[in-house]
Amino acid sequence: MQWLGLIIRFFVSALVLIVVSWISPGFVVSGGIVGALIAAAVIVVLGYIAEALLGDRISPQSRGLVGFVTAAVVIYLAQFIIPSLLNVTIVGALISAFIIGLIDAFVPTVLR
Repeated sequence: MQWLGLIIRFFVSALVLIVVSWISPGFVVSGGIVGALIAAAVIVVLGYIAEALLGDRISPQSRGLVGFVTAAVVIYLAQFIIPSLLNVTIVGALISAFIIGLIDAFVPTVLR
């Protein structure tokens, strides 16, 4: 059951990235659903690294200003790892972090 939850989370995250790329200026995901899945995986890995380095202050459960800025930085840095799939401006990273935070507040991606 744990693998199924992980697969569902990645698909939901990829769909959220696609929706955010439609809404947010300066945030473009190329490659369709496969590109969005790869981008979601890269963002998740960078997020886990940031959380390991900075601690629980930036975890999704306790997001504040630090979590918001960290999410924007993670999204912005992800484009350098997969430049052919993700193109993000600084403003696009801030807007997309805000939109992803709003979506996360109403549609939690953590399965209970």
